[in-house]
Amino acid sequence: MSRIDKELAALGVAVDPQWFELALTHRSWAYENGGGPTNERLEFLGDAVLGVVVTELVFRSYPDRPEGQLARLRAAVVSGHALAGLARALELGPLVKLGKGEVATCGGDKDSILADTVEAVIGAVHLTGGFDASGRLVRAWFAPRIEEAAELGAGLDWKSSLQELTAALGLGAPSYSDTASGPDHDRRYLATVTVAGQGFGPGGGSNKRRAEQEAARLAYGRLRPADPASSAPAAAGSGAPGSDFPGSGAPGSAGPAPAAR
Repeated sequence: MSRIDKELAALGVAVDPQWFELALTHRSWAYENGGGPTNERLEFLGDAVLGVVVTELVFRSYPDRPEGQLARLRAAVVSGHALAGLARALELGPLVKLGKGEVATCGGDKDSILADTVEAVIGAVHLTGGFDASGRLVRAWFAPRIEEAAELGAGLDWKSSLQELTAALGLGAPSYSDTASGPDHDRRYLATVTVAGQGFGPGGGSNKRRAEQEAARLAYGRLRPADPASSAPAAAGSGAPGSDFPGSGAPGSAGPAPAAR
């Protein structure tokens, strides 16, 4: 039994086998095998279900937080990077049906493919059991991730936090520059950020966004006043090691939480 099968069984969540197989069917495989259906429609549905359930979770869990903080919190746990981390913990990559080209370029470990597959699985569960099943699944997988993200403070989104800080300090908006190296299937990015003529970084990552988040984290740490309450965003803090969020400066591999992003 696969890891995802065990997770669904532990949660008492059923999924129609045909919908589940379709959820694991990438368009590259379908193209090479007669052009049949792909998981893209399920991904579309799952994305909507995920958004609704996570939005309600953050709304109910943090009644005193303003809309902007809730939106940032939601964005962190449903980001492509966070969803891909969940997919790896669920060991979905080896189950995805990929075309030869994607297999050759390690498509089963690409953030975009993994994130889309998680959404497609949620869509398949929703079609099988409605919101009762899909809501239970989403809450089990993402409630702990929401709680973790809520503790990150500034680390929830270093770029936004840096922009808020530089505005409070009268330093103007940060600007970023990026370079990339390596083959297409294994690109590495370096980013630097400039604030009021001073450069910070570089930050590194497997994509431009993560490299810029790391550069912003470095700049935030250098520019933040000794008393962060004077200018820093509320609940500013450092990222937790092993996190699926950008606070630690390096991607983590947090696994799916047991029955209770």
